[in-house]
Amino acid sequence: MNDKILRQSIVDELDFEPSIDAANIGVAVDNGIVTLTGHVGSYTERLAAEKAARKVRGVRGVVEEIKVRFAGEAPPRDEDLARRAVQMLDWSVSVPPNAIQVKVQDGWVTLTGEVAWQYQKEEAQAALKRLSGVAGIINMIEVKPAASATDVRAKIEAALKRNAEVEADAIKVTVKDAKVTLEGKVHAWHERNLVENAAWSAPGVRSVVDHLTLT
Repeated sequence: MNDKILRQSIVDELDFEPSIDAANIGVAVDNGIVTLTGHVGSYTERLAAEKAARKVRGVRGVVEEIKVRFAGEAPPRDEDLARRAVQMLDWSVSVPPNAIQVKVQDGWVTLTGEVAWQYQKEEAQAALKRLSGVAGIINMIEVKPAASATDVRAKIEAALKRNAEVEADAIKVTVKDAKVTLEGKVHAWHERNLVENAAWSAPGVRSVVDHLTLT
């Protein structure tokens, strides 16, 4: 698929997605790499635009440069937004109490702290992404190592073999210092995401390096 056709497919997908007002989103494609520019009304809409672009067949990567502009009322003060963010984290049953610290500057929320599982890191961010006034979230929460490298690799490989959509024998998993490196070949972007999700699902994983190639 050439870049011109791919760009039109992405524009159509953005227009099709009901949660996105695509009127102010620009799309450029260069050798399968998509750059999204322009502005939207919320952080949730910004995430939705990136997700929609990634769904289109032929996309090799996405550079997301969309800005959040709040219409109507002025956005909340940083201190008010920080207070509401802390409350949202306190209400989340998936986030350990007092484990996360919140910093807000110009509407951007930075999360720091330590948790035991990757899903807790993701849930902390998910709890805040719909919060009114958030321009963006920087998730710097660390996941504590909770298992040996051998155990982590075995759990990831077992998860890959259970998934019917993944050719597990084509994937090489290496674990060192709680960092997982994925190598091998996959046939589609969604398959790549499945492999990454399997890696993140293992306890104690702190980072995932994706060296998978699309065939």
